Amino acid sequence: MKVIKEITAIQNICLYFKRVGKTIGFVPTMGFLHEGHISLILKARDENDIVIVSIFVNPIQFLPNEDFEKYPRDFLRDYHLCKSSGVDYIFSPEPKDVFPDDYKTFIEVKNLSDILEGKYRPGHFRGVTTVVAKFMNIIMPDRMYLGQKDAQQAVILKKMSKDLNYPTEIRIGKTIREESGLALSSRNVYLSDEEKIEASALYKALELGAELIRESHSISSDEVINKMKAFIKEKAPNCDIQYISITDNENLNEITNPGIFKGEILISLAAFFRKTRLIDNIIVTKT
Repeated sequence: MKVIKEITAIQNICLYFKRVGKTIGFVPTMGFLHEGHISLILKARDENDIVIVSIFVNPIQFLPNEDFEKYPRDFLRDYHLCKSSGVDYIFSPEPKDVFPDDYKTFIEVKNLSDILEGKYRPGHFRGVTTVVAKFMNIIMPDRMYLGQKDAQQAVILKKMSKDLNYPTEIRIGKTIREESGLALSSRNVYLSDEEKIEASALYKALELGAELIRESHSISSDEVINKMKAFIKEKAPNCDIQYISITDNENLNEITNPGIFKGEILISLAAFFRKTRLIDNIIVTKT
């Protein structure tokens, strides 16, 4: 396994592999890897000749009051996890090389980027789509692997890839969880042991919402959301819910009557434990 920092170097490597007919699997990350990332890497390893993982804390997807400077970083740990998981190349460029001082080009997926997470983190998804588009141009992957935990991000990047005619297959890996149900996240390191116990109520609330939708043809989204909020308030009194939303899983349109909806229903939420913001979701398929 090699670590490549120069953009032109990784680009030339990828061009070589494309010329000789090798397939490339790409896993974009901000580092501080956990089992969720590793599951995507292993899937990429099974399905491609070459596996490339980017480790890049993207400055343009953080809002001014967010945790860019404090975002957890441990490159040596990430290096060994990647090596043991069969990664061929780590691409870890410097921010000044990805976004030099005269950088002026951004990519934005309209509407999808302005709701849910985008409502509370304006500009966040513009930063995500821009950096991922750049890395896809550099690496030219046959397949890119994303996690379901970042559900809206996955929807947006699939739409971006389709609209811009990228010849890259987007693969979505399931959310990996702790035994308690808490979704693995690099930001879980900020939580105390007590907060981790309380935070496990988020997934249990999502499961409750899914069960309510499956069992009733007449239940409304408001009823589901109110029951979920009551559950979280009881089980996690220190939790501050930012939003709970029920939408379809393709265009993120709100669903008023999920009981009669046909297709994939996305129940998503965001919540705070002190200053730590967590997101999670669950998909309910109605036929």
